[in-house]
Amino acid sequence: MTKEERLKKRHNAEKRFRFYGLLSVSLAVIFVLVLIQNIVSKGSSAFSRTTIAADISFNADLLEIEGPITKQSLEEAEFYDLAVESILKIYPSKDSKEERQVLRLFSPDYEYEIKRYLIKNPDKINQVASVELTSSDDVDQLNKGNFPRDLPEDRRRVSNFQLNIYDNLVEEGKIGKKFNDYFFSKGDSRDPELAGIGGSLMGSFFTIIICLILSFPIAIMASIYLEEFAPKNRITDFIEININNLAAVPSIVYGLLGLGILLSVMDFPRSTPLVAGITLSLMTLPRIIIPCRASLKAVPPSIREAALSVGASKFQTVFHHVVPLAMPGTLSGTIIGLAQALGETAPLILIGMVAFVVDIPGTPVDPSASLPVQVYLWSEQAERGFVEKTSATIMMLLGFLIVMNFIAVYLRQKFEKKWN
Repeated sequence: MTKEERLKKRHNAEKRFRFYGLLSVSLAVIFVLVLIQNIVSKGSSAFSRTTIAADISFNADLLEIEGPITKQSLEEAEFYDLAVESILKIYPSKDSKEERQVLRLFSPDYEYEIKRYLIKNPDKINQVASVELTSSDDVDQLNKGNFPRDLPEDRRRVSNFQLNIYDNLVEEGKIGKKFNDYFFSKGDSRDPELAGIGGSLMGSFFTIIICLILSFPIAIMASIYLEEFAPKNRITDFIEININNLAAVPSIVYGLLGLGILLSVMDFPRSTPLVAGITLSLMTLPRIIIPCRASLKAVPPSIREAALSVGASKFQTVFHHVVPLAMPGTLSGTIIGLAQALGETAPLILIGMVAFVVDIPGTPVDPSASLPVQVYLWSEQAERGFVEKTSATIMMLLGFLIVMNFIAVYLRQKFEKKWN
């Protein structure tokens, strides 16, 4: 084989390698785009909710208010009879079965929505006002086009009677859409139209804060000691090997550790962000120590030598010069470690954060769920409304992860020093 043939063969091999590389990257991008498109197409509708405008007669006699109209008297008033009487005027009927079907067009929260409206507008007493009430999940999915109305009645959740009322309401312009603030302000619910990520969002926030408070300083101190002060012997080699091994341990093992020690032995409160944060901090520690040590190792020896030559102590050299220069890589590694902890589900399931929690936690010791666990819980529900809520929660979770990774890249590029 001549020299020209060998050169041509090498060039062809390089072209094939570039083609395979571009093909791999293109396939990866296509798969990611298909996944994102699938999630967005299913979850984008969750950010709006269907409302039905009902004319509510705020009769003071039905409210059973005694004395002057105050905020306290309105909060203590009885709204059920007033709400039912006003809603049934949409389709007057003396058939109790039809009346129940009319009421099922609305979410179970209609009484409290009417109450909140009157508390905000106390001047509507003894007047008739149009109030936009949240529809039931079946009507919501029907209005969004996710519910097939051409199926036989026995295979639909919406009866022909309810469908006729819905069509009449559409013609009258009483069916509307508004931003679904419930999705962000409410906790979990058995009714999809009322379910929200407020509780799991706060649970994830408390969990990540506790994880950061515990793991970051311990990981920084351990990294500095192992890299700058610890003698190189068998003991430190054993510690380094185990740190690398712990970074590869499946997260569910840390969940078993939290279950066996924090809950069973130390009797910490179950299903709380406190236990979740401690458990995830154990998992995150080696994932912060490794990039932190790499950042410390990347600082040129000349920095240390220059500081020592002008009379700085070993402690001053490390904390005044080496650590600040290594901080960009340390921070980016920390943020990426926290992003991984934010998306963990298995350890949180083992410590009991799969409980049905309606209330939004106010402290780290209140029971709560987290965003990935909420996805797990809603994915097992059969109602179509939970499908869009699941996809919307995944969108929120992916958004947080993308933002955290963007911050990590930004910090590294902005503050990283280039050494010649």
